Order: sequence, then structure tokens, then C-alpha cells
Amino acid sequence: MRAHEAGALHAEGYGGPPHWLPWPTDVMELLPQLWPQTIGRDDAGRLTVGGVDVATLAREHGTPAYVVDEADFRARARAFQRDFAAPFADHGIGVDVFYAGKAFLCTAVARWVAEEGLSLDVCTGGELAVAQRAGFPGERIGFHGNNKSVAEIRQALASGVGRVVVDSFEEIERVASVATDLGVRAPVMVRVTVGVEAHTHEFIATAHEDQKFGFSLAGGQAAEAVRRILAHGEVLDLRGLHSHIGSQIFDTAGFEVSARRLIGLHADVAREHGVEMPEMDLGGGYGIAYTSEHTPLGPGALGAQMAALVARELKVVGNGAGPAMMPRISIEPGRAIAGPSTFTLYEVGTVKDVDLGGGALRTYVSVDGGMSDNIRTALYDADYSCTLASRRSDAPPRLARVVGRHCESGDIVVMDEYLPADIAPGDLVAVPGTGAYCRSMASQYNHTPRPPVVAVRDGTSRVIVRRESVEDLLALDVG
Repeated sequence: MRAHEAGALHAEGYGGPPHWLPWPTDVMELLPQLWPQTIGRDDAGRLTVGGVDVATLAREHGTPAYVVDEADFRARARAFQRDFAAPFADHGIGVDVFYAGKAFLCTAVARWVAEEGLSLDVCTGGELAVAQRAGFPGERIGFHGNNKSVAEIRQALASGVGRVVVDSFEEIERVASVATDLGVRAPVMVRVTVGVEAHTHEFIATAHEDQKFGFSLAGGQAAEAVRRILAHGEVLDLRGLHSHIGSQIFDTAGFEVSARRLIGLHADVAREHGVEMPEMDLGGGYGIAYTSEHTPLGPGALGAQMAALVARELKVVGNGAGPAMMPRISIEPGRAIAGPSTFTLYEVGTVKDVDLGGGALRTYVSVDGGMSDNIRTALYDADYSCTLASRRSDAPPRLARVVGRHCESGDIVVMDEYLPADIAPGDLVAVPGTGAYCRSMASQYNHTPRPPVVAVRDGTSRVIVRRESVEDLLALDVG
């Protein structure tokens, strides 16, 4: 990890910019691939989004704050729905888009997802409770998790979820027992580890064999899971197979191998048991641009490529004819919808130049948030970009490191970025791409209240998740 726990002097790449960060010709330029669709600057150089400038947002809602462009979020959701449905339909295959709630979920977002026609993937009873509060249709909810409690399984089945993705032999028995108690037939899918390791960080690559999720395909566990589910046919309805090969993926090569192996198992189940499962879920993990280094595929390219590879593999398995029943395909984008729709707005508290020796300086820009609102830099070695948001500057670029206010040397928000050399306390800076896995992974480290989530649209802003207060922190402390 470059954000080394022993301190910045141990960081990889210490002393200079990374290879992908060029000297900017315009340090105030906004790269469109990093920001929500309605982003811009007004005549004073202030960042605007959804028709609202950041100075107004800071004054009305404080900093730090997550600012989500509602129109952008909805547009990205619609794009996945549209750009996957059409190419799959050309091959006679239906498709469902499940928004991965773990990326970021609150009542308002669940309603946006429902209104745009997507389904919803949840992985805890808490996420399911948010969906229920939003009135999300139960049949359009999928329930994940590698260690669901009996109470969570009961909550899911009682609310009529459309699928429970089982992850272990113990869980098969657990779901069967709860379904028997409730007098229902539980719709289940088998999570399969297909032996594909996406080119991503080790901690978020989830389909290789040596990890906690699912049933191994190579070891025969997946086939055994199918047999055990079918043995409980009176209370378990086997809907299909599920896989997820990782996160922050920039091409579809891994999905091709995953689809081939899932379709092979699908065909084996039909031959051995006479069961044509109606669904198949290829997971999500589609990447976004956090910096100029990243070049993700858009929904249009993803949809066309995914449809082509699935159709091709279905025909190969069926010797040109395909299975008797074409399974309905599901995908699960989360980051690709939520991530670019949101940026985090901070206020600069201090600016410090540190002599690195040999005439080199490091500029440390400290902001009023940090690893409690964005743990990904420290946890995943993630790179982010940022920009001066509150004013225009004609000062030359200076390489800076944006750091947080927490008592950790690894509390780094943006490892390397060029900011105007006149950056100063009181300025606002904005970090794009923070809509996924930032608020959802936020903590109260150092007893820091978590920031609000503010939605902007058509020149207005509204709080959809309020800022925590000191009273909230103390409420659980029984003394």
C-alpha cells in the first residue's frame, strides 16, 4: 500500500507524480469522464452541479458533504436498462438490471432505482430494510450474503424477495428450514465461483477459488449444491446460477470465461436432472474513471459485448441450437451507476509545504474530512482526482497531496494531484467519483460524524441522508 501505516516516507512512488498524471495545461479543467453530467463552472470559476454552485451547497449544508446529481444517477440507471435490453433482445434473450445496493443505498436512491425500472440487489437485513421502507417491490429484490442469519432469511422470504442467492451448504438447509416454517417456496440461485480472477485489487476479486464466496465449480461443490436444492424441491425453487468475478473491471474478457462455465453447468443440470433453470446472473463490477488513467467502457459497449458473448456461448453449448430454454440474464452494476454521479465537497483547513530534500517540496492540503468518509485510498490503494471548486485561479499548477484530519499518517484522500499553487485555507475542493463505496463504507473514526448526502436537481438541493451530530455519536454510549 502506498498509504503506508508507518508514514508517508514509506509510500510507493514517494517524491514525484505517478506515470499517468501529466502536467496540466489548464489546472482548472474538468475531465468529463470523472464528473456528473451537469457539472460546470460559473463566471467566478465556482463548480456548479444540477444548477447549484458549491459555495451555496457549502453554506446551506456544510462540509464535508457528498453531492449527488440526481439526474445523472437516473440517466446512468436508464442507460444500463436500455443499452443491455436492446442487444440481448436481438438474440432472443431477456435481461434484468439489478442495482447493487452495497455501492450506496438510502431510501431516496431505492426509489430512484424503482422508478427507473431496475431491480435491486441487497446483501444484509439492513439494506433490505431500506428497500422495504422505500416500498421497493419484493419480487424485484435479490438477497445476497455469504453468512445470512436465520432472521435475515426470514425477513427476506416474508417480504417476498424474488431470489435468495445461496452461498454455502449450511445456508441451503437454513433457507429450506425457514421456508418450511413460513409455508412458502423460496426462490434460490446458486452462487458459483467459476475460477476467473478479474484484473483488479486482490481484496475485490471475488471469483477465484481461494476466497469466501460461493460454491467451487472446479471442485464439484456447485453441482452438489444444485443436487441438494433439488432434493428440497417442495420448499426451494431453483431459479438459476450466479457469479461475480470482481470489481472495477474495464473489459469483458473475464465475463466471457465466466459465462462459458456457467452455461456449461446450466446445461449439465438440464441433462442430469431434467431441469431448465430460467435465470442466470453474471454479476457486475463494471469500472469507472477515478482519474485520467482509467478508460472504462460505457453501457452501450458493455451491453453489446456482453450480449454477443452470452449468445455465442449459449450456441456453443447447445451445438448451434442453444439450450431448450434461454435463461434470462441478470447483471448487477452499482459503482458504474452511483460512482460518477457524486463528488465529495471539502473545505481546506491547512496548506503545508514539506521539504523532501534535493530542492523538492511536497504540498500537503488538509481538508475537513478524510478516511472516515472515504476509506478506499487507504484500504484499496485507490487513486482519486480533485479540483479547486470555489473560485477561479490563474496560479501555476503544483503537485499536491490531499489529506484528511484523522490521527493516521495513512489518512490520504488524493495521493497525487495538480492544484493551483495559491490553494489556501478556506478554499473548497471537490473529489469526483465518490458515489460508490464511500458513504456506504464510512465510519465514525476519531468520533467524527458522518457527512450528509445532498441531492441536486434543476437548481435545487435537498438532503437525502442527514449529517450525523455529536448527539448521534453519544446516543449509543450507555455510559
